Amino acid sequence: MKQATFKISDKEITLETGEIAKQAHGAVLVKHKDTVVLVTVVAAEEGNPQEDFFPLSVEYRERTAAAGRIPGGFIKRESRPQDHEILASRLIDRSVRPLFPEWFTNETQIMATVLSYEADAEAEPLCIIGAAAALHLSNIPWNGPVAGIRLVRKDGKIIVLPNEKERENAEMDMMVSCSKEGLVMLEGEARETSEEKFLEAIDFAHASLNPFFQIIDQWKNELNVVKKECNKPAVDEALHKALEEIATPVFRVAMVGKNKQERASQMKEAHKKVLAELQEKFPDNAGEIPLLLEELKYHLFRKYMVQEKKRVDGRSFEQVRPICGKVGWLPRNHGSALFTRGETQALVSCTLGAPGEVQIVDTLSGEIRQRFMLHYNFPPYSVGEIKALRGPGRREIGHGFLATRALQNVLPEQDRFPYTIRIISDITESNGSSSMATVCGGCLSLMDAGVPILRPVAGVAMGLIKEGDEAIVLTDIMGEEDHLGDMDFKVAGTEVGITAVQMDNKLGSLPRSLMNQALEQARQGRLHILGEMKKIIAEPRKDLPACAPRVKCFIIRKDRIRDLIGPGGKNIQEVQEDCKVKIDVDSSTGLVSVFSANQESLDRAVRKIDYLTGEAEVGKCYTGEVISIKPFGAFVRILNNTEGLLHISELDNKRVDKVTDIIKEGEQVLVKVLGVDRQGKISLSRREALYERKK
Repeated sequence: MKQATFKISDKEITLETGEIAKQAHGAVLVKHKDTVVLVTVVAAEEGNPQEDFFPLSVEYRERTAAAGRIPGGFIKRESRPQDHEILASRLIDRSVRPLFPEWFTNETQIMATVLSYEADAEAEPLCIIGAAAALHLSNIPWNGPVAGIRLVRKDGKIIVLPNEKERENAEMDMMVSCSKEGLVMLEGEARETSEEKFLEAIDFAHASLNPFFQIIDQWKNELNVVKKECNKPAVDEALHKALEEIATPVFRVAMVGKNKQERASQMKEAHKKVLAELQEKFPDNAGEIPLLLEELKYHLFRKYMVQEKKRVDGRSFEQVRPICGKVGWLPRNHGSALFTRGETQALVSCTLGAPGEVQIVDTLSGEIRQRFMLHYNFPPYSVGEIKALRGPGRREIGHGFLATRALQNVLPEQDRFPYTIRIISDITESNGSSSMATVCGGCLSLMDAGVPILRPVAGVAMGLIKEGDEAIVLTDIMGEEDHLGDMDFKVAGTEVGITAVQMDNKLGSLPRSLMNQALEQARQGRLHILGEMKKIIAEPRKDLPACAPRVKCFIIRKDRIRDLIGPGGKNIQEVQEDCKVKIDVDSSTGLVSVFSANQESLDRAVRKIDYLTGEAEVGKCYTGEVISIKPFGAFVRILNNTEGLLHISELDNKRVDKVTDIIKEGEQVLVKVLGVDRQGKISLSRREALYERKK
């Protein structure tokens, strides 16, 4: 067994290998504080050279035993992964995938399992480090190492591998993966942070990872790791020449066109024609020709932009596609928007719900309550396809999470706007940047629903074409540019700064200079999109829609919560049933939230709650019930469990000889609170209340 300890910034991490999972091609145990993760990697012995994709699967799994718990619910066994596990799997995948050789097509699986968990030592960065270490020490072809860490900026300082408290209210929160050469993967959120601060954080992360690179390279040398060879399959010279002569001129014309359908139709016909001709001439190579044609398309597409200095749809490199949209077009939705950018379209709705309708997520750290949800859907018709409809896939969960992070930092605080908010984005057309269309459409729907957001948010996807020494950064990439390009860099934010980022690349790593250019170009694109969005709706509506529910929140004394609940929940259930409202009570703070379909029911419920839990206020008038009559006056119940004395001298403006001449037991009477003595006894006046009413 080998063991080594190193530090990232001031955080100590331990690696172990050679004791556990020895039949895997690579297996590493990673420890930080009391968090322990096991990461394994296995690759098939043979690949399919005619495949045009790399079959890599990454599975991140949490065991509840790691936190000393048994799974809740009826089934006491972990089953399908939760959303946060899928998101962690994507982080690992996006960190290691770019470093596999282009021609490696052996099916490969990485498994990351959380064995022990401490809340102040996050598992995801350790799993990226573990995956990189396992790959680097295996015989699987891989151009690592790479390492990933989380960092936050808080109170002007950058903190690496922060604990839970340090992550709270951070100005910036990012996962960064780097190789020795540069940035590999980026994902994070921020509170309208500048591009310069993002670059500073990336530089800090890159410099922090050197100790890991040194350790893992040393281990690789000590273990005499020999990687499998992975070379590009040899191509018949005659076939290669025929490809150039027959396919190049046809493809070069077919791939240019104003819209996606036109280009797709032209390329389909061209591909069909060229494939038939080549397979007839080279029947022995018929199986490899389709893959060679795809490779040729890849190079022609990129060369076109380098040589022609424009894109295949005619746009300049910095140009954003035409934008249009509308809001408020779905009559019963609280907020709705249709956002279209080029051939990408998002149909987005916003729903306002009760505070008790939050999403509860069970994690190893405990329950998390999410008052803002964004659900992204990508139906097959959006790209003209037919597919079976199942649950949301990893891509849909990832895109929805990115859009959530882009918007959540401009939402009002709960004490100002107590609603639970849910956004649904259905992509009705897609040709690239659908997650950023969701951000734009989601922002428009929030403003249409009257949610008082801090500022409008827009998002733009950036791309990259790197041919030799020439690098072209593209603004607002379409599908082909994503598929055939070298980078997918999504940036969302306001006119003030960035709120969310996500970056993947296919080059292995990106230098700082390209990141700087991409961020600045993204800022210009974002400002343009924000300007177009303001033409649709400039600011949040002043009033909630008529169909939107009403909510009121207020604090009651904690010792009065039992009066609101009542024996066995009797009181609160009666109010909810009588007034047709929902009532949520936070026993830790005394916060009461009342949620109703209309204002009248809400006001009636609030009055009932005030009666059950309220305290007598000096100078305030109440309608109370006469409980008992005495020679010197009457006792009147003005609130639940709150009674006061209405003295005979305070019954009327004129002299009263008998209390029963004015009021009788069981009657309702308007009274004003005159005072409360040290013993809590309340003095009431009907005479003053009548005077107040006349005024």
